[in-house]
Amino acid sequence: MTFLREIQKTSQHFRRQHHPHLPDSPILEVKDVGVAFENGFAIEDISFNLCEGERLAVVGPNGAGKSTLLKVIAGILSPTLGQIKIFGHEPGGHICIAYIPQRSQVDWDFPVTVEDVVMMGRVGRLGLFRHPRQSDLQIVNQALDLVKMSSFSKRQINQLSGGQQQRMFIARALAQEAELMLMDEPLTGLDVNSQDDILSIMDDLRSQKVTLMVSLHDLKMAAQRFNRVMLINKHMVGVGNPQEVFSQENLVGAYGGHLHLLTTEDGMLALGDTCCDGEYEE
Repeated sequence: MTFLREIQKTSQHFRRQHHPHLPDSPILEVKDVGVAFENGFAIEDISFNLCEGERLAVVGPNGAGKSTLLKVIAGILSPTLGQIKIFGHEPGGHICIAYIPQRSQVDWDFPVTVEDVVMMGRVGRLGLFRHPRQSDLQIVNQALDLVKMSSFSKRQINQLSGGQQQRMFIARALAQEAELMLMDEPLTGLDVNSQDDILSIMDDLRSQKVTLMVSLHDLKMAAQRFNRVMLINKHMVGVGNPQEVFSQENLVGAYGGHLHLLTTEDGMLALGDTCCDGEYEE
């Protein structure tokens, strides 16, 4: 994904009719959703709701369809089956959704600064060729400040570390005034300190009333840092409280022969060996 393609996608998005939020509707409703590609279904029969302010971790082995699920909710992919609603309407009519892709999908050699990328979050509200107003600049500066990237605003994006790149994307979503952030493997490839920084920012997003849906590989982190978890392997295995969803039966059902369960003083430890598996669209 290049930043030029990202700008084009956003400009197409803001030209659509933006749907009003229906009162008393959950921020996200997913009902019987399936997405098929030429070689079969990436996900199938996925159903759940997400309420405002919740933090949902999506976990499962490589090839489970985690990225596909996030993309279809964001409106990047269309569901083959089923229905998705954001505040009562289909995803395409909402500017309140921010999709943060895996860093490996981005062209980091594109010649833009951190500030340029964060300002892209304002395009949906400004229009592609309108100059930012003072209020837009203020929102961008506030977003950069929240993720502690103000001092990097003029830096080229290819000069950033992995953690800084991820914080920049979160700032872009904040500048968009996103109410639902879909984050695809935001911690992958980061060192422990950078992971802690991102998790701390996720905690801070509660004060911004941002709802989070985050795909992860780390089951322990999902259980400790998120109030709800979803376990999938193309089909829904379970969604809800981590202690209930991460039962031995569910984990074996999701990971199969790739999972090794070890009993420790802290409880059941799950070790997967799925690093070499592929996934549709992930």
